[in-house]
Amino acid sequence: MDQSLFQKLPSKIIPVLVLEDSSKALEVGSAFVESGLPIIEVTLRTKSAWDSIEKLKGLSGLTLGVGSVTSSAQLRKAVELGVQFMVSPGFDEKLVEEALSHNVAYLPGISNPSDLMKAERFGLSTVKFFPADILGGVKALRAMSAPFPGFSFIPTGGISDKNLNEYLIEKNIPAVGGSWMISKDAIASGDFNILRRDISSAL
Repeated sequence: MDQSLFQKLPSKIIPVLVLEDSSKALEVGSAFVESGLPIIEVTLRTKSAWDSIEKLKGLSGLTLGVGSVTSSAQLRKAVELGVQFMVSPGFDEKLVEEALSHNVAYLPGISNPSDLMKAERFGLSTVKFFPADILGGVKALRAMSAPFPGFSFIPTGGISDKNLNEYLIEKNIPAVGGSWMISKDAIASGDFNILRRDISSAL
């Protein structure tokens, strides 16, 4: 598994996109690239997710990931589509083994020290901390990571412009994931100027 991507991301923010209408995918992706945040994690939470990913994968300048990966079939499909990275909400050993066999950039989720011990056994160096805010945020992450100095964490869940910097000042946090800059109303109405404004303000 090649996790080096997570240490050289194009931004310290990974926008997490839940897209209901795949016909808007290219316009949304273009808004991110044009606004200086050229990375998106498209979650598999909607029926249109795979179609959206298909449309986005050819967009120049975009680092594209697939989120909410919970099965080997989903991970394999993401690999076949050629996305740059895959993210899971939790830690599943079979998924980790699958990712290792494909040598792809895969980010499993962890929520406790037991998960970190498993990740260490597999030789991983970067994990997702989810749901970060509910689990205690930066304070919890500091305590939990103390016995594991070799890990980097990408927190997701409850991250916003209000607490963003609390996370990013930590040396073992190369980036955070969040969706606060994505207005569902703006996307639904087709007002991509508002979307571009909100994305730019997140930087």
